[in-house]
Amino acid sequence: MNTSGPAGQGLRLIPFRGLRYVPERVGSLAAVTSPPYDVVVRPDGLHHLESADPHNIVRLILPQADTAAARHNQAAETLNRWLAEGILAPDPEPALYVYEQRNDEILQRGIVGALALSAPADGIVLPHEDVMAHVVEDRADLMRTTAAHLEPLLLTYRNNGDGSGATAVIERTIERPPLLATTTEDGYSHRLWAVTDAADRAEIDADLAHHQALIADGHHRWATYLRLQQEHTAPGPWDFGLVLLVDTARYPLRVRAIHRLLHRLPVADALTALNGLFRIRDVEGPLPKALEALAEAATEGNAFLLAGDGGFHLVDRPDTDLLHRTIPADRPTAWQTLDATVLHAALLDHVWQIPDAPEHIAYIHDTAAAVEQAERHNATAVLMHPVREEVVRDLARQGVTMPRKSTSFGPKPATGLVLRSLTLG
Repeated sequence: MNTSGPAGQGLRLIPFRGLRYVPERVGSLAAVTSPPYDVVVRPDGLHHLESADPHNIVRLILPQADTAAARHNQAAETLNRWLAEGILAPDPEPALYVYEQRNDEILQRGIVGALALSAPADGIVLPHEDVMAHVVEDRADLMRTTAAHLEPLLLTYRNNGDGSGATAVIERTIERPPLLATTTEDGYSHRLWAVTDAADRAEIDADLAHHQALIADGHHRWATYLRLQQEHTAPGPWDFGLVLLVDTARYPLRVRAIHRLLHRLPVADALTALNGLFRIRDVEGPLPKALEALAEAATEGNAFLLAGDGGFHLVDRPDTDLLHRTIPADRPTAWQTLDATVLHAALLDHVWQIPDAPEHIAYIHDTAAAVEQAERHNATAVLMHPVREEVVRDLARQGVTMPRKSTSFGPKPATGLVLRSLTLG
């Protein structure tokens, strides 16, 4: 994918005074972090994080109250209280931040900063998924009420691989002692450094100005940034959004699937409706073995794994006439043949007739959690196979968005390591 933006209109990342936890005021940095808001499995994961530390960031990104307004007001009050009590404190001067995540299998480094916002038509930041209006509304009200960006989006770009520009700054910066270092319970170690040197920042600026970025994770928050920018017509901090930029030529991401939990559809009913429209086979567990069967079937075409009744059911080889009747013909072939396209257009909309609304569908990143919740509630988990990154990039370059929640790029930045206040800039 060509990642050069229009001349003079590439990525523009500016420093900001990061809000960070004061280590002496919390149990541990690991105990106050969280996955991104949409990755937290509710309610179990939410309760686990809330109990990990009274100051866990989940109390800001997923506050609990009876109404949306009460939740968001509670988050704002909690944020202001933590600032007043010295739980969180702003860094002394504006900075860009080098962020590193590492485990036994993967190393990822990138730069956290406030990115100048741009419309999709500008070709600078490329979305690849549709968004849900109610989620954008919720995130917008939370950001508006707290006047803060509580977690960075994950954006990717591809450099020329010669180790210059932003990459060179990163490599020099990591030789210094970090601002913070912690290891979270998922086994990832996290380190953060501040970049305040003017020459380093100029080198980053000159490099990023020649690139465009793909939204890897955070489509709803990016749409929220754009919405709030429109509300604030005067130039200011709302013209920028908190992001982590990763050069995937140097640090490739993983692409994983996001699964669907169909709350009101038992597995038996789901399979009955598919009879004659898909090939249906029971496959052996446990879950990793069943996923291997899904991966093998996915090499030949659309395939899904249904679970929730204690077994695993492989659904593949969709009826050609069904696809012709249900898949929109005005999109590229690569879009028409996506598993997510077939799932939403053929199965959810046509066969099962399930509205894409929160009371009917949940989107779950963790495979085991999707199966467990389906079994607990007599629901159906539709397990997906990941889309290849090249397909995502090619469609984004064409300006074609995929069905919502089609991909999960990772590793995702931990939430809680650095926040951005809209009142501090």
